[in-house]
Amino acid sequence: MASLVFVTGGVVSSLGKGLSSASLAAILESRGLKVTMVKLDPYLNVDPGTMSPFQHGEVFVTGDGAETDLDLGHYERFIHTRMGQMNNCTTGRIYNNVLAKERRGDYLGATVQVIPHVTDEIKDWVRQASEGYDVALVEIGGTVGDIESLPFLEAIRQLGVEYGRNAMFMHLTLVPFLKAANEIKTKPTQHSVKELRSIGIQPDVLLCRSEIELNESERSKIALFTNVPTKAVITALDADSIYNIPIMLHEQGLDDIVVERLGLEAGPANLEDWREVVDRSQNTQHKVTVAMVGKYVEHSDAYKSLTEALSHGGLRQRIEVDIRRLESDDLSSGDVSGLKDVDAILVPGGFGERGFEGKVNAIKYARENGIPYLGICYGLQAAVVEFARNVCGLEGANTTENDPETPYPVIGLITEWLDKSGKVEKRKEDSDLGGTMRLGGQRCRLRDGSLARRLYGEDVVTERHRHRYEFNNHYRDVMQKNGMVLSGLSMDEMLVEMIELPAHPWFLACQFHPEFNSNPRSGHPLFSGFIEAALRGQQGELPANVANL
Repeated sequence: MASLVFVTGGVVSSLGKGLSSASLAAILESRGLKVTMVKLDPYLNVDPGTMSPFQHGEVFVTGDGAETDLDLGHYERFIHTRMGQMNNCTTGRIYNNVLAKERRGDYLGATVQVIPHVTDEIKDWVRQASEGYDVALVEIGGTVGDIESLPFLEAIRQLGVEYGRNAMFMHLTLVPFLKAANEIKTKPTQHSVKELRSIGIQPDVLLCRSEIELNESERSKIALFTNVPTKAVITALDADSIYNIPIMLHEQGLDDIVVERLGLEAGPANLEDWREVVDRSQNTQHKVTVAMVGKYVEHSDAYKSLTEALSHGGLRQRIEVDIRRLESDDLSSGDVSGLKDVDAILVPGGFGERGFEGKVNAIKYARENGIPYLGICYGLQAAVVEFARNVCGLEGANTTENDPETPYPVIGLITEWLDKSGKVEKRKEDSDLGGTMRLGGQRCRLRDGSLARRLYGEDVVTERHRHRYEFNNHYRDVMQKNGMVLSGLSMDEMLVEMIELPAHPWFLACQFHPEFNSNPRSGHPLFSGFIEAALRGQQGELPANVANL
């Protein structure tokens, strides 16, 4: 039976429960423990797949195809355990399961209630997700006091009783510093813990988010009013790098408290990997500017994994990556002045017509001016459209998502066109997603001698997908005759996964989302190659033809 660490938050949202949980998990993993993580989200959506990125941030996709909360991206970047369907649970999914059981008669005619039926379903989920691990960190979304999270809090209260010494509670709160009074205020934390205790949960550890270090007197005061040992009142300082958080928490003894409280057999912490990551990120030797041209750039969390992956891409050569976020709508008129002094251009994933022409204009500028280009998902589709229009002469070429009547549907739903053998390829329709969607990890064979093959150093790779539209196989020949290389294909060769332009210094696009497989310790070959190409271009070292690399 896994030991459970429940992580709750109070006072305000966005204090960093996900990062704090992931950082503690990283320390415990470094001590030789097998760790997993679970996010319990209180919203009624079954998953965040249909939620606006402006409101919820990015949708993180796991290898088994789950559309999940962005915190699972933090989890995977901090620990080696891969997340999956069981690592993210929402109120909507819990109620879905409970109502399905009620309709089948599984409750034998009983009156179905929040307690015990909903709470039992939550408890069963946590047990299944933690099975086979030494420790499971379970993060509850939202803040204590929210009506939506009450069933989850009641469920973990019950699990705390059932697991006894094999469970503990960690509560993250805000300790504000009032500049006018020149003092720290502990009252919000006291009230937050009071709220938590009113529903039967006594925290074992407090993580106090603060701008400045809490002194012994302030920690003692918090401990006195919250019934938490002084040594378990931990300062969660604002960090220059999120990857410094494991080191900061370890230096305050958080992992020792957890290991001792749960009676775990663990070795000493080895955080050398994290010290190396922090050193490389804080002691850079170069700087490049990458333009990210997208439709959600106003919301920093909308491309969270992508911005992290770009940063990871520069770590190997100590390159600081300055991301210039450009709203694609602003480029739709053809004014690309915002791209004049960038070292590389990236077009990320997205859905819908808004801003699409701005992305096409940015890609044209990158192609014509020899600027390194990386397209991801929609960024591949826009690159295919741009190439079809401006190189192949297919005026009006488009994706059928944006123009169902386009004379040259170079991108379309797979059911809208015949594959190269003349057979209609149909994909399973997932009613929960509201239509066809290619999700999760899928294998891709890379073309020998291609840039992609050289970057990965492998013949076959597995990357994660989240999209509905595909490269139309009818246009393979015309694209290739005009200089485009289809450098990655699905294992059955029916789907185009990667494209590149050998006549360009560095131009590559992929249908999948490589950012979901990037982490700070090893990066990702596509992002590392992209950032290094940006630096070589800046220094005038980028060759005229990638075939010479």
